[in-house]
Amino acid sequence: MAFENFPSAESRPPVAPQPKRSDWRTFLTIALVIALLGTWGYIIWDKSKTKETLVQKDTQYAAVITEKDTLQSLLDEATMRYDLLKTTNAKKDSTITQKDRDIAEKRSRIQALLSKANATKAELAEAKRLIASLNNDITGYKEQIESLKGQNQQLAQEKQAVTEEKIKVEKNLDSAKTVIKAKEDLIDVGSTLHASNFNITGVQEKKSGKEKETTTAKKVDKLRITFDLDENRIASSGAKELYVSITAPDGSPVAVEALGSGKFTTREGEDKFFTHKVEINYTQGQKQTVSFDWKQNANFATGSYKIEVFHNGFKIGEGTKTFKKGGLFG
Repeated sequence: MAFENFPSAESRPPVAPQPKRSDWRTFLTIALVIALLGTWGYIIWDKSKTKETLVQKDTQYAAVITEKDTLQSLLDEATMRYDLLKTTNAKKDSTITQKDRDIAEKRSRIQALLSKANATKAELAEAKRLIASLNNDITGYKEQIESLKGQNQQLAQEKQAVTEEKIKVEKNLDSAKTVIKAKEDLIDVGSTLHASNFNITGVQEKKSGKEKETTTAKKVDKLRITFDLDENRIASSGAKELYVSITAPDGSPVAVEALGSGKFTTREGEDKFFTHKVEINYTQGQKQTVSFDWKQNANFATGSYKIEVFHNGFKIGEGTKTFKKGGLFG
């Protein structure tokens, strides 16, 4: 009889008990709950970080806005100082004019930086640096203005001193001119010549060429006027002009423009006709005789002719000559 070797019941390994279906579901639920809690925790943590980031950004934005406002205030203050300085009365020179251009350019650059909606830190830092430089420029500008005002004040004082000295010199000059004028007038009056010894002759011209004195009006062809210029030690030697005025018997001036007659002004400011102008070469301190002929186109009238001689606007002498009617019937 054959025997098979089968393991005995005692030698078989124990069989693990199978978990119940309800325990597996419990584990799954717990795992899902843990995962859900983790998700919620992550979401809460993420929102917290986002909020923190937003708060940081809001804080940074507020800081940027505050810094821009501060920088704008500093720029406005510097601009006000500069505008006040520009109203000064100090005269500007080329250096000040160049400063004006530099400051204007710097102000424009700063304002452009501060006007940016999203200005960066670097741009704000540049604006801050430029404002500091602008304030230094304005301080230097003020010093130059004060220096120019001091120079202007000094120049004004020097000008005042020069003006006062000029007035003083002008007063002295006016006084000197007055004295000189008085002396010149005295010399001028003193140098005026004097005429005397008048001799007025009516001359008849014969066909033969001979001349004959006559007192008959209708026979007179020309007047020969002679007078002496007395000695004068003040009058300088040289050319002198004498104006001779002849007045006809009817009181009218004898003046023929074609024969050289004209007008002159007396020392009293009166315009007077002259009949003839005599030019002489006078020698200082010497007596001198003057003689000339006057021949007119018309006949001489009956009556007295008055001859006046003027020098320097003064009448220096006069003489008269009377002509009568001629023959039985004049």
